[in-house]
Amino acid sequence: MVKKVAVIALDPRASAFYGKQVQELFGEYVKVNSYSVREGTISHMERADLYLMSTDAFDNREDVPQYIPIEAQISEIHVTYLWETIRLLRTIPAGTRALFVNMTEKMVREATSGLNQLGVNHIEFIPFYPGAEPVEGIGLAVTPDEERYVPDSVKQVVNIGQRCLTSETMIEAALKLGLEELLETPKFQAYFSSVVTSTYNFDMMFARSRRLESQFDILMEILDEGIIGINERAEIFAMNRKAETITGLSRTLVMHKQASASLAYLPFIECLKTKEKIEPRVIRINNVNVGVTVVPVLRREDCIGAFAILQPFNDAENRQHELRNQLMHKGYRAKYTFEDVIGVSGEILRTKAILRRMAYTESPVLLIGETGTGKELFANAVHLASRREKGPFVAINCGAMPENLLESELFGYEEGAFTGAKKGGRPGLFEFAHHGTLFLDEVEGMSPALQVKLLRVLQEHEIMRVGGNKIISVDVRIVAATNESLEEKVRDGSFRRDLYYRLNTLPVLIPPLCRRGEDVFLLMERFCRELKGEFVLSEEVKKIFRTYSWPGNIRELRNLAEYFCFTGSQVITVKDLPPTFQYDGIGTGLSYCASKKAEYPEPDLTPDTASWKQAMREQGMEPEEYWFVLKMLYCSSENGETVGRERILEAARKEKLLLSQPAVRSILGIFREYGLARVGRGRGGSRITSLGRKIWEGYEFNQINHIINQK
Repeated sequence: MVKKVAVIALDPRASAFYGKQVQELFGEYVKVNSYSVREGTISHMERADLYLMSTDAFDNREDVPQYIPIEAQISEIHVTYLWETIRLLRTIPAGTRALFVNMTEKMVREATSGLNQLGVNHIEFIPFYPGAEPVEGIGLAVTPDEERYVPDSVKQVVNIGQRCLTSETMIEAALKLGLEELLETPKFQAYFSSVVTSTYNFDMMFARSRRLESQFDILMEILDEGIIGINERAEIFAMNRKAETITGLSRTLVMHKQASASLAYLPFIECLKTKEKIEPRVIRINNVNVGVTVVPVLRREDCIGAFAILQPFNDAENRQHELRNQLMHKGYRAKYTFEDVIGVSGEILRTKAILRRMAYTESPVLLIGETGTGKELFANAVHLASRREKGPFVAINCGAMPENLLESELFGYEEGAFTGAKKGGRPGLFEFAHHGTLFLDEVEGMSPALQVKLLRVLQEHEIMRVGGNKIISVDVRIVAATNESLEEKVRDGSFRRDLYYRLNTLPVLIPPLCRRGEDVFLLMERFCRELKGEFVLSEEVKKIFRTYSWPGNIRELRNLAEYFCFTGSQVITVKDLPPTFQYDGIGTGLSYCASKKAEYPEPDLTPDTASWKQAMREQGMEPEEYWFVLKMLYCSSENGETVGRERILEAARKEKLLLSQPAVRSILGIFREYGLARVGRGRGGSRITSLGRKIWEGYEFNQINHIINQK
C-alpha cells in the first residue's frame, strides 16, 4: 500500500525541494505532496500517513492543530549539507570575509551555525537577508540557492544549494511509515553516506536497532502462542497480547518486574539454573489447561534469559482444525475446461462462445438446462476461464440436502450452534470458496429462508455462521444452475423475485442432447474410449438415436455406452439396446411401454372407472381440462415434439379454456404417475406415452361415434 506524506515548510521552494528528496528516496512506496504556509496551500492539505514539518513553518506551534489532525504522525524536518558542499567551502582561503545570503535573519544564523559545527570555521560569514543593512567592500557571497537576494555589488557567488534532510529525519520517516526494511537498501545507504552528520555511525546503529525492535514486536504479536520473555535477572522484558489474555495480567503492570512476583507458576528459575529447555508441561491457568514450554537464551555458555511459550489446549485443537480445513481446501479445484466440452453442433458451439465471454466478468452466471446436460462441467469451465482460475472451485447440490444441513454447509457454524456441532465450529463453503467460485446446483431447491441469506451474500459480500455473531467478508463469484423454470417458481411464489434477478444477470441455456445432432455420436465415441470399449453403432441404432428425445441427456448416453461395453457385440443393433430404453419414435416399432403390457393392462375407457380419472376428480380437475392437456401431448407427439406447460397454457387461452399453471402441473403429475406421459423438468417439455396415446385415440373414437349417433 502506498503511503501518503505531506511536506510542510514556510517557503514553497523549500517544501518542494524537501518533498522531492523524500519522493526520490522512498520511490514507489510513497506519494508526496508539498505545502507552503506562506502561499496558503496548507489550507487545502490532504490527509496523510506522515506529516514532515520544517522548524520554521509556523511562528506559533499552537497553529499546528488547525491544519494537522491531533492523532496524526508528525516529524520535524532537520537539514544538513552534502559532503561535497563542505569540501567546496574548504577550498575558500582562510580569513575570507563573505556574505551569507538567505531569506531571513533566522535562517542565516541557523545555517552559519550549522556550518561552524561541521568545521567550517575559517570563513568570516556576514549575515545578509532582505531588509539587512548594506555591506560595502565584500566581493564574495555564499548562499543556499537564494542568489536572488545577493547584492549586485558582489562579483563572486558560491551557491551551496539548499540543505538536505538529515539521515535522522529519513530514518524517523521510514520507521513511522512502517518502511524500515528500506533503511538497509543500497539507495538509502548511498544517501546516508552523501549527507554530512557527526553522528553517522550512531544513526546507522539506531536505525538497525529500531528495525530489529520493530521486527521483534511484529513477530511477538503475530504468533498464535502466548510469549513471555525474561532477562538473566529473571525480569520480564517482553510479553505479547496473547500472553495477556491467557494469564489475565496487563503488560504495563508486570514489565521490568520479577517474574516470580506474578508468574511464579512458570518454571523460569529452573530454566535459568539448568540452562536447558523445559519440555511441555500442563499448567492450570485461570481454569484453563495450558501447555507451557520454556526455552533458554544462551550466549556461549551463559544463560542470558528465557522465553515461555503458552498455548491453551483448545487453541491447539483449533489450529489442527484449520490445517485440516486447508487440506480440504486443496480438493476444491475445477477439473474441466471448455476443451473438455465435446461437440461441433451449432447449439453447443454458440453456448461455449457465450460462456467464454461471460467468464471474464464477475457477475453471477445462471446455467439453465435439463438434468444430465453437463451444467457442472460448464461451471468448471467458466471458473477456469475466469480471473479466479487459481482460486478454489466449490460445488454443492442445493436440492440434495435438507434446509438445516444446507445452511450449515454453506455458511458454516460456531461451536454449540446445534446438537452435534463440532467443537470449535466449522467454516462453510462460502469461506472455502473465498477468492474463487461457488457452484450452486439445483438452486431452485433452496428454502425461502436460505434464499434470503443468499441474497444478502450477493448484495453485501458478507456471511455469518450459524450460531455466530461475527460478520465475515467473502469474495465469491456465484455460478448457479437449475433444471426448472425459475420464472414459473417466481410466479407461484416459491422463489424470491429479487434473488431471481440477482442470479439471472447472465443466463445461459445449456442445450439438451436431443438438439445437438451428431454430437451424440462424438460423445458416444469419447465414452467408448474412456471405458475401453470396442463397439460401433449400427445404422439402425444411429437412426433411432437421431430422433430419440434423450430425457436423461448426456448422463443417459454415457450409461448406454457403459451398457454396450458388456453386451459382447462389436456392432450394436436394436436387439442390443437395454430393456429399459424407451423410444416412442414414429415408425420404428420400438416401444418400452409395449413390452410391459402386463404392467399396463388395456385401459378401461369408461369415464367413471378409470383410476387416473378418479385421481383427477380428487384433485378437482374437470374432464375438459385433463382431456385438453392429453390432446396437446398427443398432437405434439404426432409432430415429433415435446410440449411445455407455457405452451399448453397459451393454447388453452386461445380455446377460451380457464386453465391455471398449478392445474396443468397437477394434471401432468397424474399423467406421469399413471403412465400416460413422461414429464420433463425445466424446458425439456413433456411427451405422451404409448398408453396415453391409446387412451386419447379411444376417447377421440368414442367422441366421434357420439356425434354420429346424435346425428
